[in-house]
Amino acid sequence: MFALLCVASLLVGARQLQWSQLFSLSGDAWLTLTASRLPRLAALVLTGVGLSVCGVILQHIVRNKFVEPATSGGLDAAKLGILVSLAVTPAAGTLGRMLFALVFCFAAGLVFVLIIRRIQFKSTVLVPVIGLMYGGVLSAIAEFYAYRNNIMQSMQGWLLGDFSRVVQGSYEIIYLILPIVALTYLYAHRFTLVGMGEGMATSLGLNYAATVALGLLLVAVTVSATVITVGAIPFVGLVIPNLVALRYGDNLRRTLPIVALGGACLLLACDILGRLLIYPFEVPIGLTAGSVGGVLFLALIIWRQR
Repeated sequence: MFALLCVASLLVGARQLQWSQLFSLSGDAWLTLTASRLPRLAALVLTGVGLSVCGVILQHIVRNKFVEPATSGGLDAAKLGILVSLAVTPAAGTLGRMLFALVFCFAAGLVFVLIIRRIQFKSTVLVPVIGLMYGGVLSAIAEFYAYRNNIMQSMQGWLLGDFSRVVQGSYEIIYLILPIVALTYLYAHRFTLVGMGEGMATSLGLNYAATVALGLLLVAVTVSATVITVGAIPFVGLVIPNLVALRYGDNLRRTLPIVALGGACLLLACDILGRLLIYPFEVPIGLTAGSVGGVLFLALIIWRQR
């Protein structure tokens, strides 16, 4: 399925590509493939892999299956960090804005974990509700800050995920996700222990606080890289880990490759859907992924409540 989706992603678009043109290794078709279609495919795969892995990490840290960057304030904090960088250091490049987003996302993650640890919830559904409220506050602060600094128009670019602006030379920072995934797999056993609770993890010799900080840092780097490149895309890190866990369990060493592949497939499918709905124009992936993910999120809540 992943291979078929990759091929479909390369062929679907406003310009029709023919295989005979591609094999010639020259002309406009080859330029379209190398400068636009292949970078877009790479960005889609890496974003899906990164966001789904982020969801797994956060779910083990908070010990709740309904947590991911969109339901814990991470995406909103990254957007706020980018807006602050635009006002404080307008001459900063992509890397500078990403560093601001990283710091804000990491700080927001720490605050969210502290809030969840301080409150005893009787229902697991209340945790993402608190996260959505927390994200709403951060989003409101971002909008107020953008309004005060007259950068509301700049803010719109980070509110909705969109891969149409991905071309060669403007997306390479997203390759930071590759070492993040490698580190996550390397520390998979430790994150699995973190999901058992602080008492159990500490009794097994794990440095709980350091592992949690590492997990939040990995999430912050991934979220900031994706938001600065393609914008905010919700629910990928929530839906895929839950579906994989229902079938294969929670051992990250075994399930992490499946989670990563599932996240990539979901984003590829949503992107192809958005490019076909109003062809030759396209619907931003933030809308398609948000709609599909929202429906699956609601179905998971109903299923778990039963």
